[in-house]
Amino acid sequence: MDANEEFAPAIRSILETARERGGGDERVDVEARSLLDAIEQTETEGRVPVIAEVKPTSPTTDGEQRADPVELAEQMVAGGATALSVLTEPEHFGGTPEDLQAVREAVDVPVLRKDFILREEQLDTVEADIILLIARFVDDLDSLLTAARERGFQVLVETHTESEVEQALAAGADIIGVNNRDLAKLEVDLATFERVSESVPESATLIAESGIGTTDDVARMREAGADALLIGSAIMAHDDAGGSGGDVETNTRRFTQA
Repeated sequence: MDANEEFAPAIRSILETARERGGGDERVDVEARSLLDAIEQTETEGRVPVIAEVKPTSPTTDGEQRADPVELAEQMVAGGATALSVLTEPEHFGGTPEDLQAVREAVDVPVLRKDFILREEQLDTVEADIILLIARFVDDLDSLLTAARERGFQVLVETHTESEVEQALAAGADIIGVNNRDLAKLEVDLATFERVSESVPESATLIAESGIGTTDDVARMREAGADALLIGSAIMAHDDAGGSGGDVETNTRRFTQA
């Protein structure tokens, strides 16, 4: 991580709390559900692979989701979600490891732990099928990715620039996300994926993240090479969350059938 990089105040706060957070008392050992198999199965069924995100709140959204995360997860799966992403960061996103554990016990699709993991001990917080490592924030990506795989996790390495893709590939990443949101400024631009994805080899599984709000956005990301799309706010935007656009199951189905 570049200590001299200027981040938005919300991101600086997230990283400060992440540095202080510990891990579990025992090493986690996971028998992971395969994300790649789930993506392949979804495409075989003629649907768009979507990783739907259970997101109580975030620094970039208004309000807080009050519904039961398990109920939300079950609705997302009913709507055709290939996999789920569950926030476990408590201070800024309202997530907990207990939420992820409950969701993973309730569904049969792969579950991604979305958090700001900076050290090996933080891997031992809760069992998940996939964990997120953000290339921009991790000091030793090679070692942390290896440690995650030793525990059985699949690893999604998130990038935002071509140089971060190079870093991810050098560390051995085979599932690469391109975040359309610049975490330094919290600005979203879908052209980011179109540009950065060109540096990702076809052998890697490529996931488009952030800013996907319409079926046109889905088509755009798929045209640019996305194997799957991580969608949070646009699926969660229903009446109980203070948004609009239908219930969670309907919103999920809208994207998976785009």
